[in-house]
Amino acid sequence: MVNIAVLVSGGGTNLQALIDSEKRGEIPHGKITLVVASNKEAYALERAKNAGIETAVVRRKDYSTPEEHDEALVSVLKDHQIDMVILAGYLSILGPKFIAAYPDRIINIHPSLIPSFCGKGFYGLKVHEAALEKGVKVTGATVHLVNEIPDGGKILFQKAVEIQDGDTPEILQRRVMEQAEWILLPKAAALISEQLDKEEDR
Repeated sequence: MVNIAVLVSGGGTNLQALIDSEKRGEIPHGKITLVVASNKEAYALERAKNAGIETAVVRRKDYSTPEEHDEALVSVLKDHQIDMVILAGYLSILGPKFIAAYPDRIINIHPSLIPSFCGKGFYGLKVHEAALEKGVKVTGATVHLVNEIPDGGKILFQKAVEIQDGDTPEILQRRVMEQAEWILLPKAAALISEQLDKEEDR
């Protein structure tokens, strides 16, 4: 069984989708054993506690450099024997040291069809604001492996979502979550955890 850590910064709706999916038996090779938040106010921590999952808080501002923050984060994950990392609305950019500690074992959900509206500065509502401003007719979500380039890793899954007349960034955000993010992220978690489980069995 692959131990999964989910990194969060906010409300944790994607975390909830993962927890629910695991409960339904859809991630048979993986188990969420730790939720790490970038701030102690994140409601995602409550979701984790309600599901009986251990939590930790590692704040960027408690460290003088990004490298020290990454080292502290890796240390917490290693202490919990974490095999795989899921970024679920995690707003800190992870550096080379962290990525090197979990090569091809970190997945991220991004609320657009990469390569559109992605990279540094594109997160949360900003992505949906940009899509509406541009006037695109279709948006969606992408799950990808994480490398040193923000939103630049290998794409695992994408799902398109139609933009409708009268959409606001908030309405569009909700539709992309319901129709794409909450479906793709558990699917990717199942895929990568199965691959890692098979590797460990060899």
